[in-house]
Amino acid sequence: MVSTDRANTGWGRALERLSASSTGQEEGEDLKQAVVRIIVSGIAFVTVVPGTLVGYWRDLPPGILLLFVIYLPFSCAVWWWMKTHPGDQPWRRTIAIVCDIPALTYTLANGGAGMLPLFALLLWVTVGNGLRFGPRILIASTVMALASIAVAAVFNDYMRQNPYIVVTLIATAVLVPAYIFVLMKRVHRAYIAAREANLSKSRFLAQASHDLRQPVHAISLFTACLRDADLRQSELGMVDNIDRSLQSISRLFKSLLDVSTLDSGKVVPRYEAVAIADILDDVLQQNTDMAQANDCKLGVSNCKSVVITDRALLTTMLQNIVSNAIKYAPGRAIMIGCRRENAMLSVQVYDQGPGISPEHQQRVFEEFYQVRARGDRDIEGVGLGLSIVKRLAQLMDMKVRLRSTPGRGTSVTLAGLVISSRDAPVPRRAVRTAQATPGIDGLRILLVEDDGAVLCATASLLRKWGCEVQAETGVPTEVAPCDLVIADFDLGEGTTGSDCIKAVRRMLGRLVPAVVMSGHDPGRVRDELGDDDIPILSKPVRPAELRSVITAAAMEAEGRTTGEAALS
Repeated sequence: MVSTDRANTGWGRALERLSASSTGQEEGEDLKQAVVRIIVSGIAFVTVVPGTLVGYWRDLPPGILLLFVIYLPFSCAVWWWMKTHPGDQPWRRTIAIVCDIPALTYTLANGGAGMLPLFALLLWVTVGNGLRFGPRILIASTVMALASIAVAAVFNDYMRQNPYIVVTLIATAVLVPAYIFVLMKRVHRAYIAAREANLSKSRFLAQASHDLRQPVHAISLFTACLRDADLRQSELGMVDNIDRSLQSISRLFKSLLDVSTLDSGKVVPRYEAVAIADILDDVLQQNTDMAQANDCKLGVSNCKSVVITDRALLTTMLQNIVSNAIKYAPGRAIMIGCRRENAMLSVQVYDQGPGISPEHQQRVFEEFYQVRARGDRDIEGVGLGLSIVKRLAQLMDMKVRLRSTPGRGTSVTLAGLVISSRDAPVPRRAVRTAQATPGIDGLRILLVEDDGAVLCATASLLRKWGCEVQAETGVPTEVAPCDLVIADFDLGEGTTGSDCIKAVRRMLGRLVPAVVMSGHDPGRVRDELGDDDIPILSKPVRPAELRSVITAAAMEAEGRTTGEAALS
């Protein structure tokens, strides 16, 4: 929880972040202020200058006329400067404020009674700066506004002759910003309470997801063992039903973990050059079983582009979109394809399902919203998939477009992928299949898992596949020669899978291939490991996924053995 002392001392900074929560927002506010400055100076120019020429403003000092003539091009120059040199630059904002208030002060001081209405503009600048850039700027602008009134009261004859007007202006310049200041403090308190409630929800989701993943993971592995237990056909059908239900729960847990991770604000895209075909192949493989179960025809068009993106986040986005299409368009065709748009790449998922009515098309991106009508069949999930897609797209500066025609189908487009330079192409990753790789019979595996049920289930499955397994509940003190280490991330007593892998490699004196299984956010686990070559499997792990990783390790072990034999 946020302590009271911290809330009291740091409320200004937090409220400033609330007013401008990101660099992009602050930059946008600066640009808006520059546009308003052009409008105001333009209005002043077109009203005062022509009026002076026709003799309406006879008593207007030449200095004010010169100021109005100069300020319009100055405002345009500031706007152009911000437009062509984007970025959050507080000193540039300070220059603009320092120019605005002295210009108003000079006009009020020398314009007589006719320029007093410009006080409204002075007050507007003061309050506007505070609301845009935070309480500290509000206080500074208020002090400058009071100084402006004091200077004007000294030089403006009309104000000297009417002291009550000066008192009114001073009271207004103090009370209005003070009231705004109080309101901002109340908003900050409400913001702190809402943020803490949101973080508590996220922590609960993350912990509940992690704790429930363990038994579901164990059940999934035990189910895979049952398949090889000489069951009758009717019993195998029940095993298949259990497996499909577990897959539904697994997808739900993944969505909950994704939401809690996004709410924590710890998701940071890691951009790299990736062949888009690799990502599409991953999505195709992940959804093949689900598509077959729903009698869907899932296809992928050929795409040779290389993009700069976060592979894991983009895969998650496409996975959620395709999963939604399979659920809502059973028995229909689904196609994933790419197209170039304005020198960028877009990925589109199109299904021939029933479509979405116009009144639902905007709301489908809301959390927990599902398109349901009375009498509709039950659809698995809780309506988090597209909301996660939208949030990840905003995080990666991409756009999500949805087009749907009832009765004809739906297309969801992820636009804004940056295409990598053709001078540095990235070769496609080799796709490994069980048929094209050696068997895993006889592969020596060190399995480390602190949960007894998960340890038993995993070891049983690995042995059924023909592997030799050394099962441990913690970091072993003695290690037999092995070809692969499979470790859980949390091993208890402050020990992690990273510590286990380092210890095993140190004892064996070589870089043994390793795999980490975890119910935590993969990004957090990756930071702890510090090794991009170690695969991370998110629990519950599908047996086919685990076997694929083990098969890759068998290939690596076979290649090492061949190399050593050639050297000898």
